[in-house]
Formats: sequence, structure tokens, C-alpha cells
Amino acid sequence: MLPKSKSGIYHVIVRGINRQDLFHEEEDYTKYLEGLKRAQDISKFELYGYCLMSNHVHLLLHEKIESMESIMKRVGVSYASWYNKKQERVGHVFQDRYKSEPIDSDAYLLSVLRYIHNNPVNAQLVLQAEDYMWSSCRKYSDSNKYLGDMVNTGFILKTFDECGEIARQRWQAFMKQDSNDKVLDIEEKQQKINDKRLYKEIQKILKGQSLGELQSMEKASRDKIIRKIKSIEGVTQRQIARVTGINQSLVFKT
Repeated sequence: MLPKSKSGIYHVIVRGINRQDLFHEEEDYTKYLEGLKRAQDISKFELYGYCLMSNHVHLLLHEKIESMESIMKRVGVSYASWYNKKQERVGHVFQDRYKSEPIDSDAYLLSVLRYIHNNPVNAQLVLQAEDYMWSSCRKYSDSNKYLGDMVNTGFILKTFDECGEIARQRWQAFMKQDSNDKVLDIEEKQQKINDKRLYKEIQKILKGQSLGELQSMEKASRDKIIRKIKSIEGVTQRQIARVTGINQSLVFKT
């Protein structure tokens, strides 16, 4: 059982099944945020921060009339249904159950939010956290650059100062501080498998059949094998397409 928060505030992480991407293009990120907003309208939770990376999501939320479990189920079902329909696929989109940790102190609350916003920087996607499009950092840095009212920045900013402008300046200084924040995150990255090793693993799955035969199989049989290949530790979907010669979009949809 996941630990309960005395404050009702949680840091939540969800990730794609088998570490696969949840978001492939702008529309995907937008749809997830739209589903999050719909869930908020029903559950009335407060959202203090978020960051959508390609294969996982960080949320910092305060549950209200519905439990965090109900909130995450609502958000997950909404996005998975849309994603599967778009990709013409079936099956799970998210890896098992989400991970979460309780936030029961102001100091840890600030550390977690800084860590969430710095994810794209640590991944070398942007130089400055506020430059990343799919996080709430921009609203904290300058609310005029951010459209929408889903994120409650006031709760956090008031811990720096009652004056909004001063609080924002202090927040920006806090974000730029050198830190070694230790917070909940996705598991360490798997060791990637090289193409030669992947080819050997695929040969075991094919049991004597060739890649050419795999490419020409009827859809149901081919998809079954692709799913087995996708479960190999350390493999990526682009790598599967490269090694098998199967169209990348077909691999994504399977």
C-alpha cells in the first residue's frame, strides 16, 4: 500500500509501459493536459506543478473531495482510451500502478517542485527550466506567459513572500540554486541493448523464421511477436523498427 499523506499533498509519477513513450507529438501532450483539467473539474484537486516528459509524468497535487487514487485512475483511463484509439492499438499504456510519495513539509514541497521543473534541464532538453513547454515552470516564472488556470501558483509563492512580484523573484532565485534534491523518481535507466544483441534475441522469439517472414505475417501474428520483442529489457521502439525493418509507426501502434 502506498504511504498516505497527512497534508493531502502528493508527488505522483506515471510512466509508459515497458518505459515506452507516452507522448510522440504535441497533440499527445495537449490531450493529457486536457484530461488532467477535466479530472480537476470533477475532483477539485489543487495542482501545484507538473512536468510531462516523453515517457513519464510528474504531478504535484493536493487531493480534496476525491482520493489521489481516484484522481489518477480518472486521468489514466481518459488518456489511455484516447491514445489507444489514435494509435489503433489495444492494451495498457501506463506501467503498472503509478508511484507516489507524501509531501508533509514545506521544505520538501519546494524541493520536489524544483526537481520536477528541472527534469527537462537534467535531460538536456532545454537550458532553462522555464523554456520547456510541457511543464508548469513558466507560470511560476512569469504568469503572463502561461495561459490557463489549472495550476495554483499562489500556494507555493506565498511561502517566499506575500507580495507576488517579490515572491516570483525569490522563486526564480530558488530555482537557480545548486541543489542535490533527492526525491522520488522513475527507476534508473535500463542498460540499452545493442542491435547485434537485439537481433539474436529476436531470432530466439522467431524460432527459425526470418525477419522477412515476420514482415509479411498476417497482422495478429506479427503484432504478437512485436509485443514480445518490445518486452525485451533495454530495447527502444525505434530500434525495433530499425532491426526488423518493420515500419516505425506499426511498432508504435502495437
